[in-house]
Amino acid sequence: MTNLHRAEHRITVQAPAPTVFALIADIDAWPRIFPPTVHVDVLERTADEERIRIWATANDSVKTWTSRRVLDPAGLRVSFQQEVSQPPVAAMGGEWIVEPQPGSRTLVRLTHDFRAVDDDPEGVDWITRAIDRNTDAELGALKRAAEQAAGAGGGALSLRFDDVVDVAGDPAEVYDFLYDAGQWEKRLPHVNRVGLEESTPNLQLLEMDTLTPNGAVHTTKSVRVCFPTGSIVYKQLRTPPLMTVHNGRWRIEKSPSGCTVTSTHAVVLNPDAVVPVLGEGATVQDARDFVRDALGRNSTATMLLAKEYAERAVRER
Repeated sequence: MTNLHRAEHRITVQAPAPTVFALIADIDAWPRIFPPTVHVDVLERTADEERIRIWATANDSVKTWTSRRVLDPAGLRVSFQQEVSQPPVAAMGGEWIVEPQPGSRTLVRLTHDFRAVDDDPEGVDWITRAIDRNTDAELGALKRAAEQAAGAGGGALSLRFDDVVDVAGDPAEVYDFLYDAGQWEKRLPHVNRVGLEESTPNLQLLEMDTLTPNGAVHTTKSVRVCFPTGSIVYKQLRTPPLMTVHNGRWRIEKSPSGCTVTSTHAVVLNPDAVVPVLGEGATVQDARDFVRDALGRNSTATMLLAKEYAERAVRER
């Protein structure tokens, strides 16, 4: 039996314990709340237990694993245990513990216990660094999200929207266009430069320089999880200053005429960047409108070019 290692991290949040617990319990919201979490699939769910597959960054790489979570709302605890881990992790478990404090404050403790494959010291060090880095990011993000949720107007910083395009073509052709992002520099007018890595099949690291209407260039870096041939989920690791979080999904569904393509964006705005980016007097609503227009315009342009690509393939058959 390999050695069991333990770690505990803490943070105090200026928000009521039920608010904090609700954010921890809502696994569907994790990609929006927690920086390391790229995507979560709920495989099984009952009232107090979930089996999930999660994709997350760890020490500048992306890992995926399957975990079982047990929720205890009365005790304000969520325990977790990985069922299928990825090396160098041999086993991993832990618990979120939410403890009410005086003055509507909450202490959050996040514990981990883990074993490394073959007790390899380098593996233990890698896991320890990953836990420290991710837990610090998660607890800091949880604090911000809970305090915004408990305060006035916090909800105005979040927005989610869809853009839809109908295609008279093969869904597989549309998927190929969206999947092959390495060609976007040639295919998309608003993309200046692309770097694409895919060391694990269907798990991509995409870096892009994108042009804005005023001629500025934004560099973004994203993780993309690809599900042939129905959807591609992504999370930006490096966002423009106006956003603290940007998640998205391309979804392709068959239709009588061919297929329907939907681009979904989920964004959390950075209130401190509104005036520096948009100018004196700009408001959060101005930022919402700006981001909605900019992201929607680019994603719709991409879908229209995917439509052209797929429909041309039909004509040339």
